[in-house]
Amino acid sequence: MSRAFVKEDDAAPQPTPERPVSAAPNLVTPRGARLIKDTIAQLQGRLVDADDEEAESIRRDLRYWLSRQASMRIVASSTAPEIVGLGTRVTIRRGTVDSVITIVGEDESDPPNGRIAWTAPLARALAGAAAGDVVELETAGRREPVAVVALSSDRGEL
Repeated sequence: MSRAFVKEDDAAPQPTPERPVSAAPNLVTPRGARLIKDTIAQLQGRLVDADDEEAESIRRDLRYWLSRQASMRIVASSTAPEIVGLGTRVTIRRGTVDSVITIVGEDESDPPNGRIAWTAPLARALAGAAAGDVVELETAGRREPVAVVALSSDRGEL
């Protein structure tokens, strides 16, 4: 019988695709390295009591985090940074609004809490800037000036 007339089993589980891994170098802060290691430990602990379906999802996440741990390059921030880089806390001014962000690794990124990945457009625009500099951020097809008000180390949150 031809396979054209055989009904495929729609109920068969589809394999879960792997989590995408960034092609950018895996630069992390010491805090980010600790978070990766903690996540791996948590996943390994959850795997012990997981049912088959949950275990597959956990193993997928574990493969991702183990690859991130294997490729991470820890970059320690300066205690008194003179330019914006990984691990730098930056006070910026956009228009009349001041905000504080910290430049971190991709896996540590948490924009609502002011942690911006070093690969993000804002972080790239700020990279290498010093206090008092104004950089241009290209957003939505227009350029926006962003002033660097102050720099400090993120070492207090390590």
